[in-house]
Amino acid sequence: MPLRLPNINGFAASELRGMRVFGGLLDAEAQERVVADLRDVTAAAPLFSPVTPSGKAMSVRMTSAGRFGWVSDSRGYRYSETHPDGVAWPAIPQSVRNIWDAVSGTAREPECCLINFYGPEAKMGMHQDRDETDFTQPVVSVSLGDDALFRVGNRTRGGKTESIWLRSGDVVVMGGEARLLFHGVDRIAEGTSTLLKSAGRINLTLRVVS
Repeated sequence: MPLRLPNINGFAASELRGMRVFGGLLDAEAQERVVADLRDVTAAAPLFSPVTPSGKAMSVRMTSAGRFGWVSDSRGYRYSETHPDGVAWPAIPQSVRNIWDAVSGTAREPECCLINFYGPEAKMGMHQDRDETDFTQPVVSVSLGDDALFRVGNRTRGGKTESIWLRSGDVVVMGGEARLLFHGVDRIAEGTSTLLKSAGRINLTLRVVS
């Protein structure tokens, strides 16, 4: 069953430092379809708790779908063709691929769908997405579940930042001059969504890796 999206032509997107923010792009039915498909992904490639190269545990749990997945451990941050358990990542669900096709503006196919689960206390420090080869290709971010305070900075660390609340069904496209902006998640507003069975937020980021 294809994911039904509003007509992107004419669907108003706001901007945050060059990032395109499609507020409420996914309706309730579309969100439920994606979450159901993600359960199949996590059954094949379970969520795991990554650690930084210095050995510090990250507060998010993650897994991936697609040709590549993103991993972090004592060997560093990198893409891998296998889950830490050694199995190949499952395919990116068509419901998620449809979002990429609708908003990415590129003919390239996504090679990785990174799936981050934020519990109520989880955060993500300011960082750049720069482990990919081709920075002309965008990163598409999908929010599902509880609201998240999303902060965007500059192409170098430090300086003034701006923040917005991302809600369930919002989609952000980081491309062009905004592709390498530092960004992060400061906090999760527990209880702001009933989409997930437990409190928290799922964030999907779709990328071209090679």
